[in-house]
Amino acid sequence: MAGISPRQIRAARIVLDWSQQELADRAIISRASVQRAERGLAVRVDVYLKLWRTLEAAGIEFTPATAAKGEGVRLARPDGGA
Repeated sequence: MAGISPRQIRAARIVLDWSQQELADRAIISRASVQRAERGLAVRVDVYLKLWRTLEAAGIEFTPATAAKGEGVRLARPDGGA
């Protein structure tokens, strides 16, 4: 699925200083689902979208990879959405 990569999910969580459990709680999914998504294993589309929306709502911006640069994440709001 196009969108955000497992590395971006993990990086965004780390930028926000959230544990896997905190991300799971905020996205209303299981910690095992967060672990699977961060490892690049199959997760349901609804789980993937919950992760994406939760991280964006917290102020994360995802940048896609280009021919010249790799994918990335940045915190658009310095308060982390808290």
